[in-house]
Amino acid sequence: MLTLIHGSDTASSRKYFLDEKQKVNDAVLLDADNVNLTDLAQLFDGGGLFGETQHLFIEQLLTKKKKNADLGDILKYLEKNAPEHTIILWEGKELEKGSLNLIKTATVKAFKLPQSLFQFLDSIAPGNGKLLIKLFRQTIQTSEPEMVFFMLIRQVRILLVLCETDTSETIDEVKRLAPWQKSKLEKQAKQFKSEQLLTLYTQLFHIEVGQKTGTLSSPVDSAIDFLLAEV
Repeated sequence: MLTLIHGSDTASSRKYFLDEKQKVNDAVLLDADNVNLTDLAQLFDGGGLFGETQHLFIEQLLTKKKKNADLGDILKYLEKNAPEHTIILWEGKELEKGSLNLIKTATVKAFKLPQSLFQFLDSIAPGNGKLLIKLFRQTIQTSEPEMVFFMLIRQVRILLVLCETDTSETIDEVKRLAPWQKSKLEKQAKQFKSEQLLTLYTQLFHIEVGQKTGTLSSPVDSAIDFLLAEV
């Protein structure tokens, strides 16, 4: 059996991947950098590394070997051996259709972030406290509050950078944005004064520190509620 796990909700997809690995005692875990046809032949054809094992887990194969000339042959070899072995691939992002079409026989498990999360992040603006709390509560019904909190910190950090007039010294998260994403976030950032975003980011930092040190006086979702009410 060949299974491909991917999606925008990397925390959930990663957890599923590791949970599946924990279910078996003979799992072999490989990073894409260490995958080649020679090693796979040893694993599947009894070269001593696999032994009685029939469970292979590979991380980031399609992502890391996207431009590798051997990728097609590796995938064909995995598909050939899938009927007799359990092969599970994990990708740390949502794959495009072209990548998914490379493995036509795989069972695909997609973990997508809820649409309400993106509505929540897009709604961060002065005076939007009530709406933000509503969307936050809606989102954590299906997603971990800690993951939503991480995305909130990331969004505010990006807005803070884009709020500055000089973004030549920018962060990697901004550099990786598509032009349409950057334009959209720049419009959102303009709704704030830089001081407002700095204050919001500082408050988020204090919640994060309290969460990590165990000194937070209330559950993280309640702390976020109070913060959002003041936006």
